[in-house]
Amino acid sequence: MVLLKGFVKPEDQIGMVRMCRQLGKGLGGFYRPSYKNGAKLNLWMMSLGKNWDLTTRSYGPTRPFDGAQAPTIPDAFKMIAQAANSTANEFPQINPDVCIVNYYTNSGKLGLHQDKDESESSLTKGLPFISISIGDTAEFLFGNTRDKDQATKINLESGDVLILGGESRLLFHGVSHVKTDTAPSWLKEETGIRPGRINLTFRQY
Repeated sequence: MVLLKGFVKPEDQIGMVRMCRQLGKGLGGFYRPSYKNGAKLNLWMMSLGKNWDLTTRSYGPTRPFDGAQAPTIPDAFKMIAQAANSTANEFPQINPDVCIVNYYTNSGKLGLHQDKDESESSLTKGLPFISISIGDTAEFLFGNTRDKDQATKINLESGDVLILGGESRLLFHGVSHVKTDTAPSWLKEETGIRPGRINLTFRQY
């Protein structure tokens, strides 16, 4: 597990916010995913490359509720993720074919969970997932169980990249809360980003 503080350059953060906004308004853009019981996650989600469906916990080319195809991952996004991957050279290099984009409002959060819906080959090899934070700071939790009281807490700030692979690939992780008005002033001025946080997680299925 490696945290690269402030890895994403300001100009790249600005570009990512603008591109996420453009993609999020189009077909296959942001929506609030629901569990099988109808309860909704406390965030907005968009899948790039392949669609990930919460109810079936599986990947596919389209999402079931509207048939929209997952937009292509922008090359600029891949380049930033792969540059972070190379910097943390203890991990094998991945060729991301999935990017899950989550937008958290200031009341957004995500319970402790494991990312384990990728292919058996990807999980067996311990291929990392690469998580980029943009916007307001989030309190990130991780640990060996779903018990949030036992979890370790760290702050993920705008531009930070967190990489989990190998033995840490299946750690439980989540977001307890987003810290209000902590995004860089230049990011708000250049993009008009709403209060909250964008998180982009890259994986190789």
